[in-house]
Amino acid sequence: MKISLNWLKEFVNLQNVPSEEIISKLNMCGLEVEDEVNQIEIYKDFIVAFVKEKKKHPNADKLSLCTVDTGKELLDVICGAPNVDTGQKVVFAPIGTLIPKGNFRITKAKIRGIESSGMICAEDELELGDDHSGIMILDDSLTQGTPITEALNLNDVILEIAITPNRPDALSHIGVARDLAALFNIDLKIPEIKLVESQKSISEFASVEIEDEVNCPRYSTKVLRGVTVKESPEWLKKKLTNIGLRPINNIVDVTNYIMYETGQPLHAFDLDKLHSKKIVVKSTKTETIFLTLDSKERHLPAGTLLICDGEKPIAIAGVMGGENSEISNSTKNILIESAYFNTSSIRKTSKALVLSTDASYRFERGIDPAGTLYSVERASQLMSELTGGEIAKDSIDVYPKKIEKKIAELRFNRLEKILGYNIPKEKVFEILSKLGFEIVNKNDEKIDCKIPSYRPDIEREIDLIEEIARINGYENIPTVSRINISLGEKIDESKYADDLRNIATSLGFFEMINNPLQSEKTTGLIGNKIPVLNPQSADMAFLRTSLIPGALTVVSKNINVGEKDLSLFEIGNVFSKRESTIEIQNFDDFMEQQKIIFLITGKSSNKGWNSKENFYDLYDIKSFVESFLTKISLDNVLEDSYYHSDDRFFDLYFTKNYINSVVGIGGRVKKEILKQYDIGHSVFCFEFDIDALKKIPLKPKRYLEPLKYPKVLRDFAFVFDSSVNYKEVSAFIKMSGSKLLKSVVLFDLFENESLGANKKSMAFTLEFFSTERTLNEEEVEKEFLGLINSVTRKFDAKLRGN
Repeated sequence: MKISLNWLKEFVNLQNVPSEEIISKLNMCGLEVEDEVNQIEIYKDFIVAFVKEKKKHPNADKLSLCTVDTGKELLDVICGAPNVDTGQKVVFAPIGTLIPKGNFRITKAKIRGIESSGMICAEDELELGDDHSGIMILDDSLTQGTPITEALNLNDVILEIAITPNRPDALSHIGVARDLAALFNIDLKIPEIKLVESQKSISEFASVEIEDEVNCPRYSTKVLRGVTVKESPEWLKKKLTNIGLRPINNIVDVTNYIMYETGQPLHAFDLDKLHSKKIVVKSTKTETIFLTLDSKERHLPAGTLLICDGEKPIAIAGVMGGENSEISNSTKNILIESAYFNTSSIRKTSKALVLSTDASYRFERGIDPAGTLYSVERASQLMSELTGGEIAKDSIDVYPKKIEKKIAELRFNRLEKILGYNIPKEKVFEILSKLGFEIVNKNDEKIDCKIPSYRPDIEREIDLIEEIARINGYENIPTVSRINISLGEKIDESKYADDLRNIATSLGFFEMINNPLQSEKTTGLIGNKIPVLNPQSADMAFLRTSLIPGALTVVSKNINVGEKDLSLFEIGNVFSKRESTIEIQNFDDFMEQQKIIFLITGKSSNKGWNSKENFYDLYDIKSFVESFLTKISLDNVLEDSYYHSDDRFFDLYFTKNYINSVVGIGGRVKKEILKQYDIGHSVFCFEFDIDALKKIPLKPKRYLEPLKYPKVLRDFAFVFDSSVNYKEVSAFIKMSGSKLLKSVVLFDLFENESLGANKKSMAFTLEFFSTERTLNEEEVEKEFLGLINSVTRKFDAKLRGN
């Protein structure tokens, strides 16, 4: 934002402070000055000159040969402007002058055979406007030789300040001046309002009704009658052009002036164009077409906040006015709008229309709800002075529910602990007072501050501490020559996730990163939806409840560009309600979990002279999961469960379990789910809960001596009822066997009508060995047959191959 230093000095006494010191103070307090334009330095060599004689150039039809009186000497100057003439006072650039536009220096040059000793300047060449139709003609009363900086009052310093989104109060000259008043400990002077009002009340000429009080908490107006719309006076045009604004007329210019002075956007309506002389603030129920001031038709979505009269919309609230109520040269009566709109409402409208204005820029960040009446009264006073209009008595100020100022506590010991040094209490009181904070209660230990309504960024004690630190000066933080700290164990919270990331990469997976904000449709696929309060768009309106939908989106996008063979992983946070039926009220109502997902799809190997084409299947994802768990030493800790029944996402899946809790789930994604993402071939994925994996205690690593004696392996297969779970059988075999039986592994699961109705076959490998001796065939065979008999009786099973 552009700030005029001369304008600032109207509010704070900085007459004897160098601009360099002001810039330094602003930079140190968080208002970064990105650029400085010193008009005195830029225009120091330009002077007023008198065109004593104009003759036609002998060698060029469109050039003139002028004799210019600089007050010290007469110079011959070639000029191509069509409006140059004898007797004019002009802006003259002598030899050696640096021209702002183009950044070139004037030298003596021959033009068509005749020497030219300078340049007569146009407005755009000086960057004082856009006009290049001719040279800039000055007032006849000016004396030749007078510096242009003095003749045209080009003595300002324009600062380009980068205002951070949390400081909407600094989007005005008074806002920046308030910080300077605190920085230099001087008084802030706010312009005093002295209204001369007519006897007729404003209620005779206008009325205001707010239907949408949520998005328009306050609406203030003044009415002026009998105005004369004309060009603004030079002082006003000068102020606006210095900060990069184009003067239009005395009504519009005052609204822009007040916006840059106080930060409050204003809008002036032609009162005679308002049906029923009525203002109605309401939101649209359906999509609406509206013609704005720039003569463009805007398609307004439902929910757009509008300013309407008795029968039609006349402005898009907080963004732009309409052609049907704009100020023209024939306007005689005006209504000035000064309102406070909901920040999110204006932001949504501005983004939906792709339309950003100076007004919407301020409303989106938050203006002062307490300043609407002051700004509209200040504007009506200036407009009355410049237009000759009569101010109607009183104001209309609709404020259904007053926005109360917040109170924050500041503890002095906390202030010192956070900053690391002591700031005297008197200095603290001084800083807060200069910034507009009201101290409502104080004692030796703390103070309670009422936060001004123009500072929406201040909410807590830590915010007050930051304000005190930045105004006191970061450069005043004392230097500490020595710091004593105790060294303790460093805990890296991200190390575990980083290790998992490295493992996934080593297994041949590529990392993907998805947005945790998703659409309602996407989050509705799994889990209970958790909405975001103020979403930027419908596609980012809910927190994700699983990594799977985002991963499928990535697969779909890759397939669309021809990448069909994928092995991907992602580490990210997901969110879920603690109870599915509750509404989210605070952070205790939902939880955040970190998860990792592995996904494979397409071909696992391509066809070649020495290999055949293979596609990923459930066994591949199972293999990757086992390899992953082996890398983190959990392969012998977790147990598997396999399911053929449908899950919300999978038609065939398995889980990894620790004791009685599921720490991971995955399998083959259902075709109906894949269809929603336009995926035509099988996708397999597995999702682990990282937080759950972290909590699993790892068995201490120990050395195992290599086995000295041979192992004996035996296999058997039984036909069971389909209701029998392999874990039950495995556990029974282990329990029934002797200490020579070391492991029981399921190696085949088979289901077919040939086995009989509701039957399935399970085959196991049994491993026997001793660490002390070699087993003989008889003892192994005896135990093996005993186990066959035990399983047969226990589960009413039938030994296969018998």
